[in-house]
Amino acid sequence: MSVARLVWCSIALASLTMTAVSSATTASAQSLVARGAVIPLYPKGNVSSLGVPEKRDRLPNGETMIYDVSEPTLELYQPAPGRANGTAVIVAPGGGFVALGYTFGGTEVARALAARGITAFVLKYRTIRSGDGPMRMPDVHMKEMGVVMSRARTGEPVEMPRFAGEPHAVEDGVRAMTIVRQRASEWGIDPHRIGIIGFSAGAYLAADLAIGDAASRPDFVGLIYGGLRTPVPAEAPPAFIAGAADDEYQPNDPVLLYQAWRKAGAAAELHLYERGGHGFDLRRQGITSDHWFDQLISWMQSRRLASSPRPQAK
Repeated sequence: MSVARLVWCSIALASLTMTAVSSATTASAQSLVARGAVIPLYPKGNVSSLGVPEKRDRLPNGETMIYDVSEPTLELYQPAPGRANGTAVIVAPGGGFVALGYTFGGTEVARALAARGITAFVLKYRTIRSGDGPMRMPDVHMKEMGVVMSRARTGEPVEMPRFAGEPHAVEDGVRAMTIVRQRASEWGIDPHRIGIIGFSAGAYLAADLAIGDAASRPDFVGLIYGGLRTPVPAEAPPAFIAGAADDEYQPNDPVLLYQAWRKAGAAAELHLYERGGHGFDLRRQGITSDHWFDQLISWMQSRRLASSPRPQAK
């Protein structure tokens, strides 16, 4: 069984010959980004430890997988001076609540957002304890993956049961929203323009926040190859939903999410690509899902959450 099947990440492991990154994260764009502080979500000792040290694996394709997270943080990425537009986005990587695909669905996305004038934070949320062996998969996640694969084939259950690590991750998401709102003026952020974008498991977290308590609800949300979470209130924030029809884990969830948002009377936009699998990110594959980030930015521009590009001089 492949790593992609065992670790339900924000990535489906791709060919090492894949092109480096999209134009949003080229070297010129990187110069417009300032990597800032790493902010603990809680005072040390305020949350229970898993009892093992945090582990990081660097995969051959350049991804960094983080396991056994007991001390959640926010990592700040700021636009260059004079370029910030007042919008902020918390980026929640995927990983099945067992690991975090921290580079492809985290820091690279944060850098791309910051290059567009958006203050970004990568959320390193708590995971469950990893298992033994090279794949690090605990028994509970193996059982969860069995449900995921059965549901992809049969459509049942309509909504995936909560994952073992989901409650703590959602607590961390709530705490992250609170910190960013409380410190918005410090970072030049409008406290009413703070969103969250999640990938895979991170999109479950983002959906949980979007339909949760109003006090910690984001102002907008991006659900990228995520899963259905209900009930969606009428006051749910606007949602940008993206997924691929050939996603082997969640082929139906983008449509289910869109329908749930629209049934509630909440605003939503859906992009369902023919191909992309479970894990398209900023790396070009020569398919239409390569354009999800530009379409996200266009959606944000239409809602005045991102700056429109300057017209070209004639």
